[in-house]
Amino acid sequence: MILIELYWEGPFTFEEVKRLGNEATDYGVYQIYGNHITYGSDVLLYIGQANNQTFKTRLGQHNDRYLVMNDSAHTRIYIGRLGGENQITYDKWFEQIHLAERLLINVHKPAFNSQFVTDRYVGELDTVHLLNWGNRRHLLPEISSLRWGSKPMNKRGGRFYVYED
Repeated sequence: MILIELYWEGPFTFEEVKRLGNEATDYGVYQIYGNHITYGSDVLLYIGQANNQTFKTRLGQHNDRYLVMNDSAHTRIYIGRLGGENQITYDKWFEQIHLAERLLINVHKPAFNSQFVTDRYVGELDTVHLLNWGNRRHLLPEISSLRWGSKPMNKRGGRFYVYED
């Protein structure tokens, strides 16, 4: 089982996120909340990752897109940084940010995300367990691919099987 812990902070405006450019610490996953014509006000619009670039750089790429144009006065951003007791290698760190984003999108289905929304947990997500700490906003506190995956478990821990004729 891969245990991923995200520590969430926010809310930030787009202007405040422009100060999150520390090359040593400002990486992770982010959530954007705002108004949506169908889903209402103050809803989860987008989940993304800042993996090879800082939050400042990555979120700066949204400036001319639908998220800011939507209603920038009411747009709020929450950032999640990896945490935990053990230090991990860069490769593991990169992988965990990617897996966390993928699982969060699949479970929460933000309005403006299209990638990973209909993911069928194959391979890399089979053993991911995600804990959301801090100001996680509307995210579930704990997500496991064992619960949200395509292979449901029965009460005794075994897999349910569908028999076809």
